[in-house]
Amino acid sequence: MNFFERQDQARRSTKGLVGIFAIAVICIVAAINIVMAIAWLWLTAGDGPRRMPSGLFIATTVVTVAVILCVSLFKAAMLRAGGGAAVAQMMGARQVAPNTSDPLEKRLLNVVEEMSIASGTRVPAVYVMDEEKGINAFAAGHDVSSSIVAVTRGTLETLTRDELQGVIGHEFSHIVNGDMSLNIRMIGVLAGIVFLGAIGGFVMRNTEGRSKEAGALFFVGLAVFIIGYIGLFFARIIKASISRQREFLADASGVQFTRNPDGLAGALDQIRASTSLVANRHAEDVSHLFFGQGVKMALEDVFATHPPIDERIKRINPRFQSQAYRGQRAQQAIATATQAPPESMGFAGAAVQPPAGQEQRAADSGQRWGRSPKESAALVGSVDNRKMDVARRLLAGIPESIRDKVRDPDGAAATIVALLLAPVDAVMRQQLEAVASAGSARVATQAAEIQPQIASLGPAYYLPVVDLALPALKLAGDEAQLRLLNAVQAVIHADRRVSLFEFIVFTLLRWQFAPPRAPTAPKYKSLEEVRPEVHFLLSLMAYAGGRKGGDAQAQTDSDFAAGAKEAGMAGLATLPRTALGLDKAGEALAKLRDLGPIPKAMLVKALFATVTADGTIRVIEAALMRTVGAVLDCPLPPLLEETDPEALAA
Repeated sequence: MNFFERQDQARRSTKGLVGIFAIAVICIVAAINIVMAIAWLWLTAGDGPRRMPSGLFIATTVVTVAVILCVSLFKAAMLRAGGGAAVAQMMGARQVAPNTSDPLEKRLLNVVEEMSIASGTRVPAVYVMDEEKGINAFAAGHDVSSSIVAVTRGTLETLTRDELQGVIGHEFSHIVNGDMSLNIRMIGVLAGIVFLGAIGGFVMRNTEGRSKEAGALFFVGLAVFIIGYIGLFFARIIKASISRQREFLADASGVQFTRNPDGLAGALDQIRASTSLVANRHAEDVSHLFFGQGVKMALEDVFATHPPIDERIKRINPRFQSQAYRGQRAQQAIATATQAPPESMGFAGAAVQPPAGQEQRAADSGQRWGRSPKESAALVGSVDNRKMDVARRLLAGIPESIRDKVRDPDGAAATIVALLLAPVDAVMRQQLEAVASAGSARVATQAAEIQPQIASLGPAYYLPVVDLALPALKLAGDEAQLRLLNAVQAVIHADRRVSLFEFIVFTLLRWQFAPPRAPTAPKYKSLEEVRPEVHFLLSLMAYAGGRKGGDAQAQTDSDFAAGAKEAGMAGLATLPRTALGLDKAGEALAKLRDLGPIPKAMLVKALFATVTADGTIRVIEAALMRTVGAVLDCPLPPLLEETDPEALAA
């Protein structure tokens, strides 16, 4: 299945989850009614023939259902508001600062950044569970753009970089396969049916005296406590039935991401040699999110949320030899005990220095594109080893000075502004004055200092730099984010024109700074329901080609027609440039975001048909496609495998 089919399947799985939940509630209500009947008969023993009042059954049913629903809804609302961050906080995890000085945390951030750029997702917030010494990790969030990744301290301290990369690749598979939203819903739904056990325990602990009534109350508490295990039974059955096959899929995708089966198999082998158990009291609630089995339980063949480690390793690499691998691993550890290789902590390299004027020619040029629109859309949510190589080259090509800057909120804001500055000194001064007037004088000063380094980068590096800056900017707070958006708008309007790259950066920032959206069912099930918005976006994509010459409009119209045909809207005409405003683009994307998975796949195919109609994809078109993909939660890996500006301009 491709990305969109997996997303559609995840939504159908949610409906199945609701059905199983309903069955569990019915069983629990029936059991509690039986208990109440026994308690009532006990209390009224010796009073002659009697019949349990129907009102007691009704009251018991109403109270039980109300408790289950209230707890589930409360938990779901809490997770809906907080998303992945709420899950991380529930597990006692600490967010890793982008500018951390801990070498192991730096290595983790570098691996996450590499995987993010290769997969086309925004760099997620990274958390560490400091108190957990076992080897485990999880990803959580409502959507791709607001996801988080958390690992235990034991994962950082035990695994090699290759093994850590395998684990992170596995978690990124959950991010792009649509598993996270379903997993968070499961936490909320299952909370209610497990909560009754806690009520029963409370009643038992607070029942005093030897009266008949106290005995009956204690019996009810004990019975409800036991019935709570019915809830736990159903919760574990639900989690096991949904999670196991998804773990196999995530393992396979993790290997595809890294092309290093021994890395992921080695991480699982390290769990086999130690443990993956998590001690946090909420471990049961989130056990289906973990990389490895997080809680110990009886009847693991029935209830375990994860397949057996031996079976997982066999599927990843049938030829994996544990003893030989461990021996080789030990030798590598000895060889590197006294040194920290650059590749283990970060990336070394220098940015490509393009000849004067080469950047603009590179931005206007691109590479041959040999994929059909259907094959192009299949790139969404996929990563292969070539994309990982591109990500490594991109990260290696960004100077360390810039990478240090973007790890600090002020430096990240200044770097974003520097990316938008014009190469003409007079225009640049005008833009910096506009930024200072917008209340960001300090950012303007730093941007002027950073600009020469930014100017040395080729266009292929611009979007990765923005991605690297986002984690620090998200930590800066709402006020700082609003100041940056105002500063970016000041830069954009200072020269009285909006370039396509300026549109890309502003759109990406605005969507990333928006509060996380609560998950909702798709509003639109066909492209015809959002015809004006599709028309707008295809027109924008057609103009992205930057056609020049006397037949420029005819070529633009031809590109648009290719996309309109793929969208099933043949006969539409390209909108004029004057109709493509920044605000209208935001409104169109907001509506298209609510498309169902299958029509969204048709839209992505139509967009690719537009930008590749001439068999070529340009740097600016690739950046625009990835930005639109980010807004629509359709992550696209790097579309250009060449990063050298001179080669791109050739």
